[in-house]
Amino acid sequence: MDTAALARSFAKDLVAHRNKLAGKAEDAVRAEYALHQVAGTLDAQHDAYHKESRTVLDHWHGRGADGFRHNSAKLTKELRITGEAGAAAEKVVAHVASTVDSGHTAVQRLVDEYTAQAKQVLDAGAAAGTQAALMRAVGHAADLVPRYTRQSASTLRHVDAELKAAAKKLQELRKDLAHDEVMDKTAPAKVVSGRGQEIVHAARKELGTRENPPGSNRNPYGPTAAWCSSFATAMWRKAGVRIPVLPFSGDVYHWGERNGHAYGKHALHEAKPGDVLIFGTGPQNTATSTHIGIVEKVDGNRVTMIEGNSGDAVRRNTHTLSASTFYGGVHP
Repeated sequence: MDTAALARSFAKDLVAHRNKLAGKAEDAVRAEYALHQVAGTLDAQHDAYHKESRTVLDHWHGRGADGFRHNSAKLTKELRITGEAGAAAEKVVAHVASTVDSGHTAVQRLVDEYTAQAKQVLDAGAAAGTQAALMRAVGHAADLVPRYTRQSASTLRHVDAELKAAAKKLQELRKDLAHDEVMDKTAPAKVVSGRGQEIVHAARKELGTRENPPGSNRNPYGPTAAWCSSFATAMWRKAGVRIPVLPFSGDVYHWGERNGHAYGKHALHEAKPGDVLIFGTGPQNTATSTHIGIVEKVDGNRVTMIEGNSGDAVRRNTHTLSASTFYGGVHP
């Protein structure tokens, strides 16, 4: 009889707590390393840019020098602030990584201690040579589990509390960056909160999903048909938009018109993350309304979109934000 395996079979929750902490520890270490790399790179870029801009200004006294000086000082400040925020975030995550690692070690110790004690009890029951003695030993081993599980659950709750506190600190750092105006100014406010963010988040999780089998138009978002529009409306519904499955992109535009959310080709500058943009010349039929995608990011006259049924899959594509490409869009 493998008494160690029998002992472990009673401690599934205890082992699950250990495994959960192991995953959290790995994630925290990766985040800490990434932030360390970012902070170091930003510091180096800050120093290099400051040095080079000073060299240029020392030899430039023309009409554009004042403007360059202003922009240079602004960029230097942004690099410094972002670098400092990265370093501060690294410290926050390092503390969390240490806490998670300690929690994992503590729970692993509980697993080892329980397994050793329960094995000893089971070995003694087996050695007695009677069914009754073995059953009593099994019952005793099972009775040991709750005490260890309570301790592991307490450790897990402590680690979760530390993670929540760290998330709050990191959010405060993000707010500080926004206050100092070093966040991405090309992205509208809806990128960081609200329904647009929920839609984009849902769409990103679907990247790489393919129709099955290839070329069949069978998809997980709607009927077996061209499914770019089914995908877009499915992502909207995930974010709470009350819109039905609409396999035809022109119907999405008509829905937007009825609800006051549509805009035409002369108002494409209104496009925001979470919106849909519709390809073609108009919503009349499938020949004029040819494709649809979810806006992920707008950067000047370039728009990055997540599109269903793009090469038989969900893909990210970038296009020129132009009336020659899109006849309109719809806010969710």
